[in-house]
Amino acid sequence: MKIIKKVAGIPIFANMTRWENYIIAAEKIITGYNGSLPLHHYLKTFFKAHPHMGSRDRKRVQQLVYHFFRLGNWEVSLPLKERILLGTFLCEQAPDELLTFFKPEWNVAASFEDKLATLGLQWDATSAFPFAKHLSAGIDAERFTRSFLQQPKLFLRARPGKLAAILRLLEGNYMYEQIGANTIALPNGTKTELIIPDKSWYEVQDLSSQETGFRFHPKAGEHWWDCCAASGGKSILLHDLQPAIHLFASDVRASILENLRRRFAEAGLKNYSSKVLDLTSPALRASLPRTQFSGIILDAPCSGSGTWGRTPESITFFKAAQIKEYATLQKQIARNVAPFLAPGGTLVYITCSVFREENEEAVAFLEQECGLKIEESGIVSGYERNADTMFVAVAGRSV
Repeated sequence: MKIIKKVAGIPIFANMTRWENYIIAAEKIITGYNGSLPLHHYLKTFFKAHPHMGSRDRKRVQQLVYHFFRLGNWEVSLPLKERILLGTFLCEQAPDELLTFFKPEWNVAASFEDKLATLGLQWDATSAFPFAKHLSAGIDAERFTRSFLQQPKLFLRARPGKLAAILRLLEGNYMYEQIGANTIALPNGTKTELIIPDKSWYEVQDLSSQETGFRFHPKAGEHWWDCCAASGGKSILLHDLQPAIHLFASDVRASILENLRRRFAEAGLKNYSSKVLDLTSPALRASLPRTQFSGIILDAPCSGSGTWGRTPESITFFKAAQIKEYATLQKQIARNVAPFLAPGGTLVYITCSVFREENEEAVAFLEQECGLKIEESGIVSGYERNADTMFVAVAGRSV
């Protein structure tokens, strides 16, 4: 096929269909991406450098790239184009025009099992997810790895007293599902800011993340420390459960704490203090506003493996050695933070990891090395609910 010109490095061929152009663009992105930054950031940079692509084109190419990475390490021997098409076949849940062009025999609405039968293939969880041997107890490896083929939903947590107003805005105009007392599930990519004008009415927070908050149980007047607060989602949840607490939020990253302050301002949360802290520092005690807290939320830095349905490129670029690195850091932080839990207090340990080294082994460390008693621990499963999968443990200190 004759090249008639190149646009920003992408060859344009005579008589080429848009489907062929989409495949070529997806191949260029996949071969140029090295995992050094999140894929969605790389895509923004790529599309900015290729302004000839319209919004529909960008969306379709992005889908193809994500379909490719959702396969993990499964069927890596296939040529790049064929693997993109395989990912599209397995990930799309309705007939697809691109498949009609390239693989018309695949363009059918069918179950995952029927699609595999059509291909004469079997799903291999260990191949798709090369870290399967590290999975925490109770995780079904096949169901978990198959969940990567679908993007998790967008979940909102309605702030106190705001659920009815939010539902009135959604009713009859948008697809949604109410889950429990305060959670709303929406299709991923929903522009919530265009639907709900007042940001203080809700928080974007994954379903499993919201459910970790069921373990907080704050009481009026207590001092709580969210020690790895990031942008503050769990702090806002804690405050919504009991506004009359004394909240202290910290993180090692100044830029992230600035995001927290902006988010707190949008949420109308004013009664708190925050500080940049390195939880691995031997001088941590001197930097704290007090020496004892009734409650500590330790949402530990982790692999994030329970959220890889949203960032499937991580399956390809994550290294097994990093699991041990995170586990070592978590234990170091736990050892430094645990002494500040008051007698009778509660420490809630949370990860968005599915690896036992970051979960069950961390819990054993809290009990054996930090002098805490584990009251509850386990996976908060999201892989059958179009949500993230997390781990939570509740630890107490004897009076």
